[in-house]
Formats: sequence, C-alpha cells, structure tokens
Amino acid sequence: MSELGKTSDKVRTSVELFAGGGGLAMAVHRAGFRPLLVNEYATRACETLENNGAEVRDKDDTSIPKPGKARPGKRAAGWPLIKGDVRSITSFEFLKDAEVDVLAGGPPCQPFSLGGAHKGTEDDRNMFPEMFRAIRQMRPKAVICENVRGLLRPSFKPYFDYILREMQLPFVQRADGATWEEHDEVLQKTLAEDRTDPAERYILTPMPVNAADYGVPQIRQRVIIVAFRADLNVDWEKHKPTPTHSEAALLQSMYNGSYWKRHGVSDEVRDRFMDNLPQQSLPIDDGQTLKAWHTLRDAIAGIYENKGKPLPPLLLEHVTNKEQVGTVADHVGWPGARTYPGHTPNLLDRPAKTVKAGVHGVPGGESVMQLDDIAFDGSGYRYMTVRETARVMTFPDDWALAGPRGEKMRQLGNAVPVKLGEVFAQAVAAALDAAEGRK
Repeated sequence: MSELGKTSDKVRTSVELFAGGGGLAMAVHRAGFRPLLVNEYATRACETLENNGAEVRDKDDTSIPKPGKARPGKRAAGWPLIKGDVRSITSFEFLKDAEVDVLAGGPPCQPFSLGGAHKGTEDDRNMFPEMFRAIRQMRPKAVICENVRGLLRPSFKPYFDYILREMQLPFVQRADGATWEEHDEVLQKTLAEDRTDPAERYILTPMPVNAADYGVPQIRQRVIIVAFRADLNVDWEKHKPTPTHSEAALLQSMYNGSYWKRHGVSDEVRDRFMDNLPQQSLPIDDGQTLKAWHTLRDAIAGIYENKGKPLPPLLLEHVTNKEQVGTVADHVGWPGARTYPGHTPNLLDRPAKTVKAGVHGVPGGESVMQLDDIAFDGSGYRYMTVRETARVMTFPDDWALAGPRGEKMRQLGNAVPVKLGEVFAQAVAAALDAAEGRK
C-alpha cells in the first residue's frame, strides 16, 4: 500500500462485477475511478457495454489493463470487458498488486427478490460467493454492493446476517461440504475472538435507501452495502451519503405552485392532480433544506439532467405504428398498454414506480404511464418508451442500449440508477481520500 500523503496524483481504480447494462460501472467511473476490469454474463448487456466503448478482454489475460483512450460519444471507452460467467475467471489475484480502490457490483438478486423463486441459498443464481472470492483475491480497499430490499425480509434475515459476516471475513473460507449455517458459526466465533489481521477484515455498513431520496426520479427501495478494509481506518460515518431530496419538498412546490409553473402545466391538469393530494400541513424535513423529489414529468422534461432537453411528445399515431420520435435513440411508441386492478400506471407528477426487469412480464403497471390527455387512445395512458425509462434510471441519452425493446427494458430494470451509484461512489472516494491523506 502507498504511504500516506504520497497518493494524491494517483488515479483511483475500480473493478465491476455483474455489470449488466452499465449503471453502477458508469457511476463509479463518473466518480473518478478507472475501471481495471468489468465483467458481465448476459449477451445483450455485453453488447450494450461494447456499444459504448468497452473493449473485450480475454478472461485468461493477467496483465494489468492500461488506461484506455477516450473516444467521442463512447462513455465506456477503454473499459476492459471480460464476457461470460464470473465463475469462469480463474483468479482475480493478478489485480492484487494494482491496489484496487473499489470493487463494485450487484450480485444477481433473484434468490432474494419477490420476483424470484424464493429459494435463497439453494438457488444457483446466488453470486454472493463469487463476490467474496473476488474480495479475497484482489483485496480491494472498498466494496460497494447493491441489491434488492428483499434481502432484509425476515425470512432471509439469518442468511443476510451471514452475508454480512462473510463480507467482513472473506479470508475465512468455508470448508468443503460445509453448509452456510456451519460456516456462519465459524465466522461468529472468529469475530467474537477479534484476533484477525485488519488487512484481512472489512468493516461494513448496510444502508437501506430509496433512490428518490438521492435525486433519482423513481421510487426504488434498495440496500447498499459499503465496506472498507479495516487496516485503512476509514471514517465512513463522516462521509456516508444522507438524503438530499424529499417528498415533503415536492408537495410544498406543488402547493405553492412553483412545480406547475416550471412545467407550464394547465390549470385543469394541475387541479385534477391536486384534488387527490391530502389537504394537511406538511412536515418539516428535520430542520434540513432538502430538494424536491424528481418526478416522471421532470425526467421526461430533462430537468434533473440532460441539460434541460425535453423528449418530444408521442402522438397516438406514433404509438400505434411503433415510430421513433425525435433524434434521441429509443424514444419509440409502443401499443397495447392497459390498466386494471393491481396494474396501475405511473403518474407524471410523482416519481416513477420501480423499474423492473420483468422476466415473466411486469406485474404492477411499472412500464405504463398516465397522460395529461385523458382522451388519449380512449384511455389516457400509454407505455413508457425505453428512453423515458432510461431517464428514470438516470442513464444519459447517449448511452446506447442493445437488443429489442424487451431486452433493453430488462437491462434497465436490473441496473443501478446512475445517479444513486454516483452519490455512493463519490462518498467512498472522499472517505478513502481522507483516510489516505489526499487533498
């Protein structure tokens, strides 16, 4: 490890596993980390990463990747991409000498999510063991792990607690044939004895978050686990992110009219929405001045990002004929939207519902939106375009998604919102800077 005070000119590095369509990888890169390795299994997601400049690397190449060259319009330019199952990467130890600053990833969450099979540890899609192997072999300074809130459900609490203990002690390996319960007993005993080498132990914090509280125009409940190697003495409490946006601030902007004025919404549309809001005094945000939650209307208008460039409206003919509208890719109409009890649309003036991958279809209307024109197609709603969905996930408009509509929506549903990931990656960078004496 570099001596304190001598690392200020060194660019921080990262490794991204289970990269999917690139949300968290892009977030970490935006926060100033240079990718040394990016891994993804799904074919279409790999195509997306390549579309945006990632360079395919042989899984057996153990040379330390050099900085890639920036290319106009290619946000992932130079990312070293290893395609295929992470289990096919024999070892990550070649990265140990590179002093990886952060290992990031969201291990496939199907074993734990409501959309999965509820198998938990029995599901062979559980990739947490591979995350632990990577930690053990490359010894990153920090880890950022994002996953579904389902990990916190009471039925999974024993296994979630075990995940946390194994991330704390990744060098204490499970014996051949041992169950996770048996290994958990070993981990608990080791932690109680408190005699492990700090360089082989991690101090971690699991944080339940709602992405809307951090500036994402979407209600997305997740858990983010942040871990630091114990020998670095990182003060995460001083740097960890706190909410910057609130529902109360959004409601205040609606009651005082500033929200509606900003969007130029008609009195009729405003009154129709406001009639359904609770008529009560609004809470103060614990003495803090928080920004308003961003809404679906904000995302489409480009107010939260994209330099204020609105997406053009879709007419009925665009939806009926599946037409591309405007010059921004994937803003294509899609017919057949419908609603029914339990399958209700997104409202323009609320954060969008959680974007879901929907292996067997999206059950709750998450890809349908209610329109201002209540006579549109006789129903007043339509499907969201892929680009509208990408904006809800805070992907930039020039991020080129691969595959047909369903595959693009799957990649977005499986992703980490870029804005949320960037907030946490920046905080991790600041915490490491402080611990290592960087300016």
